[in-house]
Amino acid sequence: MAGGCASDKPSTFSIKLDYTVHDPQFAQVMGNLLGPPLVAGNKCTTLRNGDQIFPAMLDGIHSAQKTITLETYIYWSGAIGREFTDALCERARAGVKIHVMLDWLGSERINREFLKSMRQCGVEVYEYHPFHWWDLATYRQINNRTHRKLMIVDGKVGFTGGVGIADEWGGNAQDPDHWRDNHYRIEGPIVAQLQAAFLDNWMKSTGEVLAGENYFPPLATDGKLWAQVFKSSSQNGSESMELMMLLSIAAAGDHIRMESAYFVPDSLTRQHLIAARKRGVAVEIIVPGSHIDEKVVRQASHATWGELLQAGVKIYEYQPTMFHCKQLIVDDAWVSIGSSNLDNRSFRLNDEANLNVLDSKFAAEQIGVFDEDKRHSHEVTYEEWQHRPVGEKISEQFASILSWLL
Repeated sequence: MAGGCASDKPSTFSIKLDYTVHDPQFAQVMGNLLGPPLVAGNKCTTLRNGDQIFPAMLDGIHSAQKTITLETYIYWSGAIGREFTDALCERARAGVKIHVMLDWLGSERINREFLKSMRQCGVEVYEYHPFHWWDLATYRQINNRTHRKLMIVDGKVGFTGGVGIADEWGGNAQDPDHWRDNHYRIEGPIVAQLQAAFLDNWMKSTGEVLAGENYFPPLATDGKLWAQVFKSSSQNGSESMELMMLLSIAAAGDHIRMESAYFVPDSLTRQHLIAARKRGVAVEIIVPGSHIDEKVVRQASHATWGELLQAGVKIYEYQPTMFHCKQLIVDDAWVSIGSSNLDNRSFRLNDEANLNVLDSKFAAEQIGVFDEDKRHSHEVTYEEWQHRPVGEKISEQFASILSWLL
């Protein structure tokens, strides 16, 4: 499943900062403690919902002259899956080298004819951590999925965000059958870091090293953004995505805005959000409402809200359709966007990748997107949460236990 509940086990992270995201020290820490370093000269275009996202991605595929690399959690049957399959096959027949990494579990609903067609036309397709009942090693890997959403064209243009290759993301979030999500088109030196994030799992899974100018061409500055591609993997025994999020929250001095499709914060994350409120930081979080693909995650999420609401954290439930956005905006300057949710699965089980941007103009654009989503959301008050039916409270406790085990 895409979401999960967080373990409340003690963490070794103890974070006390004497600077905010506006201080040069913040970028130094993000680049040196966590890495890779932030690089200048990038451009990032925001794409909202399938009507903008899929045409831009397909245009990217059609424009490819040398290489395409694609890694995604969800690639399902349907019109969108067919369109991507046909586009990839057309480019492969034209001589473009194409490498596709699909998560075995997330893409289990793919039409097997899509895989057959791609392989027949020369696309290299691998499934990440496939399960085989006769192979004990696959039992150990079953809960580690790649949740990354990456596409890089000719090593020069990248795409990342929250979208999966499926009809559910089509349209413009106009009804419950069409999901709300963001994706981003990226140009500039940062694309090399996006390519390196793809190669992380490609090399682990296939042993094939993709190098040279077809994958890592010289990249001129193409904008003004300072950015970093931050990736995490449970295979390294790392909780680095959570550390990156906690450092961002701890560096907030004014305002935290967060969007999360699966918001089930562990006790440490809740402590940092509450500590931010005690510093006078405004905290706003948008999550899915009744339209959600994983009901157990919404129930488990509700169980964690009490102390947050009491502390003055504002939580909004998106109303029109499934809300799949993942975004963190700190102090109108620092933005983290990509595949990671605020839950145990993203922090400890999945392989994730986020694009981090330090730029006030880009942050202002994302705040505009956030505010538009908020206008379509219902604010949940502490009183409303406290007086929800007893049956809901019981279900939430069971959901917390169940989702922790998943």
